[in-house]
Amino acid sequence: MLICYTVRKDDFNMQQKGNLSVNTENLMPIIKKWLYSDRDIFLRELVSNACDAISKLNKIASLGQAEAVEKPEVRITPDPKSNTLTIEDNGIGMTAEEIMKYINQVAFSGAAEFIEKYEKSGTDGIIGHFGLGFYSAFMVSDSVEIDTLSYLDGATPVHWESDGTVEFSMQDGTRDTHGTTITLHLNEESLDFLTDAELGKVLNKYCFFLPYPVLLGTVKEENCEYRQINDTTPLWNKSPSQCTDEEYRDFYRKVFLDYNEPLFWIHLNVEYPFRLKGILYFPKLTQNIDTMQGQIKLYNNQVFVADNIKEIIPEFLMLLKGVIDCLDMPLNVSRSFLQNDRTVKSISNHITKKVADRICAMFADDRDKYNEYWNDIGLFIKYGCMKDDKFYDRTKDCLIFRTMQDEYLTLPDYLDYAKQKHENKVYYVTNEIQQAQYIRLFNDNDIKCVLLDGVIDPPFVNFMETKNQGVRFMRIDSDLGSLLGESIGYDGLCGEFTAMLDDKNTTVKAGSLASNMPALLLLDEDNRRMQDMSRYYSGLNMQEMFPGKYTLTLNTDSELVKNLNAMAPCEDKTLIMRQIYDLASLANVPLTPDRMSEFLQRSTIVLNKLAK
Repeated sequence: MLICYTVRKDDFNMQQKGNLSVNTENLMPIIKKWLYSDRDIFLRELVSNACDAISKLNKIASLGQAEAVEKPEVRITPDPKSNTLTIEDNGIGMTAEEIMKYINQVAFSGAAEFIEKYEKSGTDGIIGHFGLGFYSAFMVSDSVEIDTLSYLDGATPVHWESDGTVEFSMQDGTRDTHGTTITLHLNEESLDFLTDAELGKVLNKYCFFLPYPVLLGTVKEENCEYRQINDTTPLWNKSPSQCTDEEYRDFYRKVFLDYNEPLFWIHLNVEYPFRLKGILYFPKLTQNIDTMQGQIKLYNNQVFVADNIKEIIPEFLMLLKGVIDCLDMPLNVSRSFLQNDRTVKSISNHITKKVADRICAMFADDRDKYNEYWNDIGLFIKYGCMKDDKFYDRTKDCLIFRTMQDEYLTLPDYLDYAKQKHENKVYYVTNEIQQAQYIRLFNDNDIKCVLLDGVIDPPFVNFMETKNQGVRFMRIDSDLGSLLGESIGYDGLCGEFTAMLDDKNTTVKAGSLASNMPALLLLDEDNRRMQDMSRYYSGLNMQEMFPGKYTLTLNTDSELVKNLNAMAPCEDKTLIMRQIYDLASLANVPLTPDRMSEFLQRSTIVLNKLAK
């Protein structure tokens, strides 16, 4: 862009003052190439402008200053023979003076002026604000024509044409009904917009919920057949009390092409301090947050803006599916990005609050249903609590934990029970199969354990400890607490195991476990958490940086350990001790290939000895 300036320079200093001016010949190429991020947005802009034209005429008609549009519609007609695409409406139309004002003056917004003029009578149906939408046509066109006729009595039809430079031509036109037709002479790179498939895809994306019928023409021989491609009455515009469950499900299937039933939904309907409507759906979630396919579509007055805009939709809500339509959303010229202001933050906070309120209401009103949903929504709620302190404060009393007995307990419920057994410890399971021996031991001793087997649970455990001072989460293979009773006379056997293992990171102790298991291997909770970090930081070898601190606990209630304690040192005793250690290890971590091979060979030797 060429910028010219005039300056006034003092002879004795370098202070300068002047006026900036813009070279319009260089402005048009910038508008054509960089105004919008996506090439297909031109269709959204032109079709929404056409809807604005109809809304304007209907507004004037409601004031008794014109006749209402009897059959409002926007027609889109591709013509592959001439490489043209036309967008036609039967709205308010324009006079020659209005074309000079709204088209020939870049960024002069006719919509903004109309809103200002009729502000007191309400102008909610007007979509555009910036005056730049029309110029998106030049992103895909070599030249553009406008044929228009104003609704005013005695108005003269106007024909306008430009090739995208600063030059244009304007003369009397031939249109005989009020409204506007825009004809795009598409460039070579944009001929795909003449195909029914591409037009249908773009219109479905941007214009599916526009307030007036949008008709797409399909050329067949010499005729053009039109079909309506949009839904002019989206479900979110209805009052929640008027919507049935089946309507909500149908809308979900239609918008997201997801034929799995949503669990439940939240219908947003706000008039103050900003106008916001929408529906948020809770789909069935998996335990892997990386595979979540949430999608929240953002609309501005029924015009699609974008998916998953983080400024208005908090990150954790991206796990949901839904639509948000906000008339008061502040947008920049491309209608594609939000300006970061107080309104945006207020909208985001309100959406978060409504979601939290819905969760809390379900928890309070239908606990059985809430428990049933927990396996699907628990991931979302945990993630939301970790990402948003206000969300945590609102939903912390609704966080529940499923025990291995299929009970659903809140943290206070669990702690009330735990104080009778093991103080402020929350015992948890991460793998029901691998930790089966530990689970059986805890069950036999009537100690409840909760299942935390999701990918988000390791950081969630740390988060809960920071939010609940004095509460300690312990995996069941890290601490036996009061389960381990004292035993005397096993120091010698513990010493033999220590010598056999020759591992400074493994401690051997003996105690009564009221079980027939010969031994259990425990890994220090803090140390194991550091090792778990290696899942999230693949570039670091946490195993080497933080080697495991293990405790091999010999069960003195086991007949095998009693007999082994009385047995004199020999080759068979060492064989049995090694077998006991590997059995305990199998219940804690998978064996390395070499250790597994040795374990299997040793098992065969033991079986052969028993068979003799």
